[in-house]
Amino acid sequence: MRRARSAPRDDWAEKVESHGLAYHRTAHPAHLPRPYWDESVHYVFEMDEVLALEEVVEELHGMCLQVVEHVVTTGRYHVLGIPEWVAPLIEESWRRGDPHLYGRFDLSYGGEGPAKLLEYNADTPTSLVESAIVQWFWLQEVFPKDDQWNSIHERLVARWKGIASGLGDDGPVHFAWTHGDETAEEVMTIAYMQETADEAGLPGLAIAMEDIGWDSARERFVDLDEKEIRTLCKLYPWEWIVNEPFGRNIPGTPTGWIEPIWKMVLSNKALLVLLWELFPGHPNLLPTYLNTPSDLTAYVQKPLLGREGASMRIVTPDGSEQRTQGDYGKEGFVFQEFCALPDFDGEHPVLGAWVVHDESAGLGIRETSGLITDDTSSFVPHRIPL
Repeated sequence: MRRARSAPRDDWAEKVESHGLAYHRTAHPAHLPRPYWDESVHYVFEMDEVLALEEVVEELHGMCLQVVEHVVTTGRYHVLGIPEWVAPLIEESWRRGDPHLYGRFDLSYGGEGPAKLLEYNADTPTSLVESAIVQWFWLQEVFPKDDQWNSIHERLVARWKGIASGLGDDGPVHFAWTHGDETAEEVMTIAYMQETADEAGLPGLAIAMEDIGWDSARERFVDLDEKEIRTLCKLYPWEWIVNEPFGRNIPGTPTGWIEPIWKMVLSNKALLVLLWELFPGHPNLLPTYLNTPSDLTAYVQKPLLGREGASMRIVTPDGSEQRTQGDYGKEGFVFQEFCALPDFDGEHPVLGAWVVHDESAGLGIRETSGLITDDTSSFVPHRIPL
């Protein structure tokens, strides 16, 4: 793994926008001199390196599924701060085998030593459009003879075909985002998800979460035309859904959810605690504890349900401390051993390794000059020389 420089295309902004990255200006603080999509640099991997990382990703995903089984079997929902009334829904969803679609592991890796799991974005992962589409078109134009760790699009289409076979004649899938997204990142991401489903032969309808209604007579969730929502693919986290006024109406309804409610176990940073408990000393894990640093002297304190690097506290090996603003943390925190991100020319990449269904699917890289990968980070493409 190495960082390389290349000249940006003259019309790069128009091209990335035409490929769906319409939010590259709005989702990135305007005062920053560096753009969100930065093709002046990219990362280069060797094929054997990628194959090894693929194995790591699939092993981590399998371990995460074992954590779900552990939580369902032992009833340890309290570790994750999950409300009692939600626990039976998670168990039923897991035992039914409700289909799941995708997720993104965030890994620390710089070309040497084992990749370390930082967290798993398993419910509402973003940076999908840039990972699956935008960097692929960059590769085709700039390095057409090279390859890329990227089969995300093809795997999403194939997975939708598998999901469709279990839906029968249940009608279109509704695809939902929230009006609370001011950057348009979520609406473009869910539109891309709908596009992959349509390519798989599964028709879809777009809807905002705020426009989903409840028909009390039929005891069904409905859209603005009063049509029953039989399957809902949402870019809206489960921890928000169960706290909505209509969340209590979920039990007893036949609505299928993508991602399923059992993903609540994996989209919670207490997952990291349970992984370390079940697989202590695993080379791809960092020691992580719930609500205490235990014997850690350098650590990252993360809220169980935090997003975009908010409400975090970092204590480095030299004793210095850094905090980020935010309102997360009422459910509790995890304390994860501090793992210095690799340094390439003063920038620190985090590998976003994608999983579709249960298989490794591709890579997206965000990098920042700071210790925390947040909304100030930039997305950079990658390639594999052939």
